[in-house]
Amino acid sequence: MSKQQIRDIIENRVRDDGMVESGISGVKLFRATEAIPCAPVVYEPCVIAIVSGSKEAALDGRRLIYDDSRYLCCPMSMPVEAGTPRATPDNPLYGAYISLDPRMMTELAVEMENAEPVRPAATGGREAPAIGLARWDDDFMGSLLRLLQLGHSEVDIAVLGKSRLRELYFAVLKGEAGYSARQAFGVGNAIARSIAHVSSQLSEPISVEDLATRAGMSRAVFHRKFKSATTMSPVQFVKSMRLNNAALKIAAGMPVSQAAMEVGYVSSSQFSREFKRLYGESPRQWSEGEIALAKAI
Repeated sequence: MSKQQIRDIIENRVRDDGMVESGISGVKLFRATEAIPCAPVVYEPCVIAIVSGSKEAALDGRRLIYDDSRYLCCPMSMPVEAGTPRATPDNPLYGAYISLDPRMMTELAVEMENAEPVRPAATGGREAPAIGLARWDDDFMGSLLRLLQLGHSEVDIAVLGKSRLRELYFAVLKGEAGYSARQAFGVGNAIARSIAHVSSQLSEPISVEDLATRAGMSRAVFHRKFKSATTMSPVQFVKSMRLNNAALKIAAGMPVSQAAMEVGYVSSSQFSREFKRLYGESPRQWSEGEIALAKAI
């Protein structure tokens, strides 16, 4: 019943295709009634919950299809391709996008670690995946419903917003995505810090040696741990982040040359070659296409 209540809330608040603010900081609601092919986007740390229809995200060849049985958890900034290839007027997509606040998530992860330390045998030293799916459990469903029930009341949001958002974060950390989320936001996660550094420094030169040094690892160990978490080598990841960010800027109307410079490319010809190699079209051809990035949530 809770899931139907969540859908009713979203349907009542989202009348057109696209994403709208819920009134709660970091929480947005969306609808799609037309098929949109997967296109490059950058997911910041977030949870995306679908209550009707299905959505698709792809990371380095790995496809994730999620619906009202599993939500997507992306605890680190990741360059992905996302779309709504199955949405139709008769099978609309409805869902909620919840940003993961680093400070609140870290506080919860540390509190949980202090209360119940993760045993080394349970983790096996593995790097958690940077993006994955988790089953809708009762805690997640109930906390999401209570969060969205705050509605548009400024008083309710001001008094209860943070506590209900914290409750939802706690449900995520306890659920099937909890291992990767706790690794990403726990103290001392060098890979998560490296990804945050890359995301904030795309216009500057970035070297694997510098990232490894910042992480306190040898280049070989850093490369292995980074690829274990993201499925990509550090070089591939930096390139994908730059090109996906550039694609979003171009889709928003920015000139190709300016977009290339803003993500760290000095040579326009190199940018065009790498863009075409990844997306199959030159930046100008791609920008003139009909890819609806603004709706590719």
